[in-house]
Amino acid sequence: MDAAAVRSYLTGLQAQIVGALETFDGKPFTRDSWGKGTACVIEEGNFFERGGVNFSHVTGDSLPASATAHRPELAGRKWEALGVSLVLHPRNPYCPTSHMNVRCFIATKPGANPVWWFGGGMDLTPYYGFEEDCEHFHRTCRDALAPFGAEVHPRYKKWCDDYFFLKHRSEPRGIGGIFYDDLNAPGASGFERCFNLTRAVGDSFTSAYLPICEKRRDTPYGERERDFQAYRRGRYVEFNLVWDRGTLFGLQSGGRTESILMSLPPVVKWRYDWHPEPGSAEEKLYTDFLPPRDWA
Repeated sequence: MDAAAVRSYLTGLQAQIVGALETFDGKPFTRDSWGKGTACVIEEGNFFERGGVNFSHVTGDSLPASATAHRPELAGRKWEALGVSLVLHPRNPYCPTSHMNVRCFIATKPGANPVWWFGGGMDLTPYYGFEEDCEHFHRTCRDALAPFGAEVHPRYKKWCDDYFFLKHRSEPRGIGGIFYDDLNAPGASGFERCFNLTRAVGDSFTSAYLPICEKRRDTPYGERERDFQAYRRGRYVEFNLVWDRGTLFGLQSGGRTESILMSLPPVVKWRYDWHPEPGSAEEKLYTDFLPPRDWA
């Protein structure tokens, strides 16, 4: 276990991704260091209406009861959590929102072996679907995980479909991607394999996402598309505030609220019992894209 190596990788990953996004957008991100991390945020950019790429390294002497109830072996342990988390909300409704997160958790106690695991993943939330975009995103995820075994991608793909699901709506948040948590294996080689897998996920994000944005960034749109985008963004807000484990852990463990809620979109709408017009492009998102399928 090498927390220093994990921190070095994550800070480098944040810098690499922010650099690529700044080049793509043409406007610099604001960098806000807050002691245990750095938030890099763009608002009202040339392409991104809002986005953030956060690095955090938080520590504590004990975990909230909500964490130890499911993992009693963590009780009485000091802990640290390191991660890079990003959410990007383009202005153009034909460009999807995307999320990526890679993280490591370590808990220690004198006289006991450390408890550690990695987690992470990425997913895509389109407002208007394009099959080639979904295929590109999922194939990039598949290829990133290929060196770690043929069974890994199908398992993490299904995990993502199951996780990013709004149970109260019986509705997927987007078209998925990959998701994993509690990744652990014994010994130094086990740690290195888990770390390498997490690096493969983090390193593949820009190649999974930015080509889609490049293809769609100049697609014309009007008020109809912006209105539907704002409505679907409401589902994003609902998931993050009701179901997302990272958001809940951050708020319950005394994390920095501004950084945690950076994921929320700037313009959102809710309507009562709204349904898309039959045969419309908006309905097609629900019928042809949101239901889980093997895009790769």
